[in-house]
Amino acid sequence: MGFTREQLLAYSDTTVPDLLGPDCRLLFSGINPGLWTAATGAHFARPGNRFYPALYAAGIVDHVIDASDGMSFADRNALVDAGVGITNVAPRATAKASELTAAELHDGGAQLLARVADVRPRVLAVLGITAYRTAFDRPKAVPGRQPDDIADAEVWVLPNPSGLNAHETVASLARAYRAAADAAGVPGRLRE
Repeated sequence: MGFTREQLLAYSDTTVPDLLGPDCRLLFSGINPGLWTAATGAHFARPGNRFYPALYAAGIVDHVIDASDGMSFADRNALVDAGVGITNVAPRATAKASELTAAELHDGGAQLLARVADVRPRVLAVLGITAYRTAFDRPKAVPGRQPDDIADAEVWVLPNPSGLNAHETVASLARAYRAAADAAGVPGRLRE
């Protein structure tokens, strides 16, 4: 499936439901949905996004999920069965995260606090240091495990998997994601 620029722009400002299961131990939070994600209804759906290849390389799932045409039931179940959930700091879909205002990120941070209190994951993994710093008013935060928990959940700030984050590789993303998965008690899976 492909989209024209005009088709994608029609999804500006829409939202995408969270992907959550009953035993969410590791809740990944993107910055906000991109337009491809909004168009397909599947998180991290843009072709070239390294989220799912990194989850596979980290042994969190047993195959590389391709969400570019939407999320299949089997792929959704693979994530839920692994204890993985996905949400966003800010709910509004944009072409670039830089289109979000600081106020939107602050508001999104407050909503994320409530979401974590409701879902009760062991680990919240926020994918993007700049968004984390703004949303949670932590201007000096550094990547990795954060000193403060949220509703008994460890907070980790990990690299964003977007291709725009060029200094990260699938391997470096996988190492970071595996560390958070270990903290959350998400078992490593054997890859096929």
